[in-house]
Amino acid sequence: MELRQLAYLVAVAEEQNFTRAAERVHISQSGISAQIRRLEREVGAELFDRSARTVTLTVAGEAALGHARTALAAAGAVGQAVGEVTELIRGRLTVGMVIGCTITPLFDALATFHKAHPGVEISLLEDSSDRLADGVRTGAVDVALIGAATATPDGLEALTILSERLIAAVPAGHPLAEQRRVTLRDLTAYPIVCMPPGTGLRTVFDQACAAQDIQPSIALQASAADAIADLAARRLGVAILSDSMAARYRDRLTARTIDDIETPALLALIWKSTHNPSVRELLVHSRQAFTDLLELDR
Repeated sequence: MELRQLAYLVAVAEEQNFTRAAERVHISQSGISAQIRRLEREVGAELFDRSARTVTLTVAGEAALGHARTALAAAGAVGQAVGEVTELIRGRLTVGMVIGCTITPLFDALATFHKAHPGVEISLLEDSSDRLADGVRTGAVDVALIGAATATPDGLEALTILSERLIAAVPAGHPLAEQRRVTLRDLTAYPIVCMPPGTGLRTVFDQACAAQDIQPSIALQASAADAIADLAARRLGVAILSDSMAARYRDRLTARTIDDIETPALLALIWKSTHNPSVRELLVHSRQAFTDLLELDR
């Protein structure tokens, strides 16, 4: 009995089709069928019912499937343990990034990590901060860069990258541009352009409005800071941005700190567990990349 045969057993059981299973494990359909037949002869029982279009497990197959998965997991754990000792890390790593993020040190971290550990397959997922945090909690995402309203989201570990006040940004000639101080109630007279719900910046803004029983007029929403700035520059509303975001548009927008929103908007790297050596290593590279960014900004 070989591990590859157990892998084929799992693939056919999950795909319920020999052709799809063969494509999944990169072998010909005839090859996977022959290996399953060989396994069946070895265990002395048919593992699949092939009488219908959809291939299903027999009672013997059901009994074998759990043990096959356990054996494959154990083999993978052996490889990972040896890899840690020999500093050779393999596996998969799913990294999340909030939609519209323009801070690139995460890409630098991924590049240096990939160079150091080419055996790790990396996938990048863009989504809202809320959904990424949920993905980290469930294990669907290993590490994520999100916008947050609290330093450490519930049940997760976090490294705060940026902590910034909220800014109202308006074009020249706008009444708010003439004021030295801007409050939330000053904004109620104007339409607002901001990020959508589920983002850290929007959560901070909504919570501050709710605390004062203020209902702002959200005219337009966009996930990218560039889009928000462009809409505000065209006088379609007051842009709500973070300090560093607003600084990029000082050539066309006047920035005013919103005095009565003291809770900062955060950009944070989050994770749930460092038992995975790939996660530990990526965090090392990420800390270095973001430290370099912060030092350049000083």
